[in-house]
Amino acid sequence: MNKGGFVTAMSAHGSITKKDAEYFLTIFADTLRDSLQQDARIALPGIGVFTVEERAARTGRNPGNGREIRIPAKKVVKFKTAKEIANVVA
Repeated sequence: MNKGGFVTAMSAHGSITKKDAEYFLTIFADTLRDSLQQDARIALPGIGVFTVEERAARTGRNPGNGREIRIPAKKVVKFKTAKEIANVVA
C-alpha cells in the first residue's frame, strides 16, 4: 500500500476527509522524524516501538570484486512490532 492508499483507508476507517487524513499522516511522520533525530525512543501502544541504535564499524566485502571494505559506524532506526500486529500477520 502506498501513501495514497493509506490516506484513503484512514479516511474511510476514521470517517474523516482525505485531506484531514493526509494532514494527520504528515504531522505523524514529521513528529516521528524529529523525535528520532534526537535519539528518542517512541513507544506506540498497539503499533510498536521505534528506537535509534548505533551500528558499530565493521569490515565487509564488495560483492562485485570480493575485496574487503571498511563500513563506517552509523545510527540506524529499529522498529519492534507490537504483539497485536504481529499476531494478525502470523
